Amino acid sequence: MAFTGKQLTTQLDADGTLTLQLNDKTWDDPKTGQVLIKVEASPINPSDLGLLFASADTENAVYSPGKVVAKMPDNATRAMKARHGMAMPAGNEAAGTVVAAGAGAEHLMGKRIACVPGTAYGSYAIAEAQMAFAVDDSVTAEQAASSFVNPMTALGFTETMKLEGFTGIVHAAAASNLGQMLVKICLEDNIPLVNIVRSDEQVKLLKDLGATHVLNMTDADFMPRLIDAIAETKAMIGFDPIGGGTLAGQILTAMEAAASRGAAFSRYGSSEPKKVYIYGALDLGPTILNRAFGLTWDLAGWLLTPFMMKAGMEVVGRMRARVMKDLTTTFASHYARKGNLEDMLTKDAVSMYNARRTGEKYLVTP
Repeated sequence: MAFTGKQLTTQLDADGTLTLQLNDKTWDDPKTGQVLIKVEASPINPSDLGLLFASADTENAVYSPGKVVAKMPDNATRAMKARHGMAMPAGNEAAGTVVAAGAGAEHLMGKRIACVPGTAYGSYAIAEAQMAFAVDDSVTAEQAASSFVNPMTALGFTETMKLEGFTGIVHAAAASNLGQMLVKICLEDNIPLVNIVRSDEQVKLLKDLGATHVLNMTDADFMPRLIDAIAETKAMIGFDPIGGGTLAGQILTAMEAAASRGAAFSRYGSSEPKKVYIYGALDLGPTILNRAFGLTWDLAGWLLTPFMMKAGMEVVGRMRARVMKDLTTTFASHYARKGNLEDMLTKDAVSMYNARRTGEKYLVTP
């Protein structure tokens, strides 16, 4: 049986022209181990925006029904040479009802599932059954739509901490949906957590959730307070979705200062392991390190899929079971706005969700 509808694609050409548009599409029957879902809801995450728009000038783009044409900076166009001329589908995760199932996936037929097709901004999407899970009838598509990327990432941070021998976490841009989940997880698991936010309103938001250490990075006394919080919590692993700018270096500097308290001077710095993972690019500029943190430190990138491969199926299975159990509580997501495939390509919607402001998550409802 053929299923027809619309699929969003994003294409970058060699001249820097970026085109997002809805195209007519017919979906074939799923293969062995796959399912075809009718997409009901799909969030726009920062990881999706990297493919959709990257650093394109969306403010001066040309908008027409079902289409956006924008210009990409020259340096970004050159850096993305590998995708020139490719009409790429987007949308990492979704919730939807299974309308066709390949061999070995028949048990999911007719069920609402949460999945990670990578092509979710469409009327339908093919997903791997082993990476999908059925949700209870009481769970709505909206509740299930964000049940993979943010919940599994937040749990992945705590699992990474344990695997690498750390005992506390520093998290930047911590007022996000993901950050709020991490606050709840750490409270439940008694993990010390230092949260870094950008405003007093965000401080209150996390404090109201029960967070102990919430620091406003715009305050004049941010650094001494960060050092104190790290000294108290022994949080020597950090996760930073900002990427560009000085914050990763500031976190490492604060870790070094906290670890050096009361210790004998060493020109090589503290021997305490210190590590910051960058897991996003809210700031596309250079990552600036001031190198005021000795020589025992590490800066690395973190992505969910490689982590899951490294952690193994037992750990991943435990994480997924926890997400499903607490999907409407600990791992609940909230959306500032919803719209269909055509709506998400209007200038008003793009300006809203591409600004990547805390508390302004967008849900696509095809």
